Amino acid sequence: QVQLVESGGGLVQPGGSLRLSCAASGSIFSINSMGWYRQAPGKQRELVADITSGGSTNYADSVKDRFTITRENAKNTVYLQMNSAKPEQTAVYSCKAAIVHLGSTSYEFSDYWGQGTQVTVSS
Repeated sequence: QVQLVESGGGLVQPGGSLRLSCAASGSIFSINSMGWYRQAPGKQRELVADITSGGSTNYADSVKDRFTITRENAKNTVYLQMNSAKPEQTAVYSCKAAIVHLGSTSYEFSDYWGQGTQVTVSS
């Protein structure tokens, strides 16, 4: 089937940088939008940024000018470059992709999620 695997999470000091990656694999025909979400303890999951297959981006106001989302279509991979990290950005970051994939008898359209990666901003 289809899998999304994230990497790059960890501990970063305030003001530091981190880059997250999310690679999709499996019976993929095409990928529409890809995005990053985060969920902090005791809070609801929220959109951080997303990007279309054509490269149009959308950011949460809280991360504009600090985070950059990019993707490599040939590798079915989306990245999130996090700069000027703040402690309040500590959360589990998950990627989501809207994928056209081969189902049991035909192509289907589904949203897939990665397993999540912990990002901790702390000194």
